[in-house]
Amino acid sequence: MNEKAIANVLRLKEQFNEFFKETPNDVFVSPGRIELLGNHTDHNHGLVMVSSVNLCITAVSNPSDDGIVFFHTDGFKDMVVNINELEKQEGDEGSSVGMIRGVLFKMKELGYKIGGCKVTTSTTIFKGAGVSSSAAFELLVSQLMNHYYNEDKIDAYTLAKVSQFSECEYFGKPCGLLDQAGIALGGVNFIDFNNPESPVIKHLTVNLKKYVPVIVFTKGSHAKLTPYYAAIKDDMFGIAKYFSKDTLREVDENEFYSKKNEIIEKFGEQAYLRGVHFFEENKRVLKAYEALSNGDEDTFVQMINDSGTSSYYNLKNCYVESEQENLPYAINYSKKIIRHGAVRVHGGGFAGTILAFVRYDEAKRYMDTMRDIYGPKNVKRVSFTENGTKFIGTIDEVVNSYE
Repeated sequence: MNEKAIANVLRLKEQFNEFFKETPNDVFVSPGRIELLGNHTDHNHGLVMVSSVNLCITAVSNPSDDGIVFFHTDGFKDMVVNINELEKQEGDEGSSVGMIRGVLFKMKELGYKIGGCKVTTSTTIFKGAGVSSSAAFELLVSQLMNHYYNEDKIDAYTLAKVSQFSECEYFGKPCGLLDQAGIALGGVNFIDFNNPESPVIKHLTVNLKKYVPVIVFTKGSHAKLTPYYAAIKDDMFGIAKYFSKDTLREVDENEFYSKKNEIIEKFGEQAYLRGVHFFEENKRVLKAYEALSNGDEDTFVQMINDSGTSSYYNLKNCYVESEQENLPYAINYSKKIIRHGAVRVHGGGFAGTILAFVRYDEAKRYMDTMRDIYGPKNVKRVSFTENGTKFIGTIDEVVNSYE
């Protein structure tokens, strides 16, 4: 942790002490993620590349013996869940309380131990804007239970699946496992979800020398967009069912293209183009992984740019009728500024965040321009981090390690 992060931990310690009337002992972090490639492919068992980044939730906490999970964050409504009241309740959908309850429910259902804790948090992750603030929060709750009540014996991917269950069933947002897996694992990872219960995961140690990743929050929110995300998933599942398969990953690509006219007639052109995106995106992920493995940053960045073009024109997740046109404007304006690099919709899309990879010599000009439009706090240079969601030590250990 750097000096700024240590200062934040000490502030959280003071807030915790003032609110709970006791001194916290432990520090946890849960990072955001950037989806490098694999836009809307995970739920149909496709290929993805994802990385945790240096935007994160920081938490200080103590276990408690009262069976209450209690989250306090200055300036926000407290979140309180009794571990004996885990059935989904009215108001859970779309709420952080629902995320907590969903995680606890699934962990108990799987036979893991759960218990109470007191937590104070802060975050640098854009909320509701495509950097996976919800997944980071779910993983934090999962890791608290793992550390306090299961001796840190639950593997990262199992925690990701627990968190995905909470996102889908309690929070009410349909999703694959890209977000949760990327955050739980940490670092840059290639993931093949052909078998979601036991995916192929390949970790890459990446130190970009030519390009800077930049996140731009265009101020749109994901809060009311769940039906649009669900429609992408449903279109792909519908086509798979047409071929008597469960997911597009099981459909023969050549057979898919040979049935173009029939698919368009039955499902519409938009659904067909989303199928095209799925098959082509998997190829881009493979090519990007090979490029990064060989230190070929230019090809890697070109695949990100191509993914963005496909998301815009084939997946069609850059614009929602009646919503502000912030996202497509930000993408198209970025393309005018960036001479070398890539720009693409980030995450689920329709509103929120774009991701750009900009050459070092162009980064300042690009960020200054976008900050003039969207505000200084909404444009951030990010970096890959090896940290997934984890317990990083006691407060004293964390502070002393810096000193």
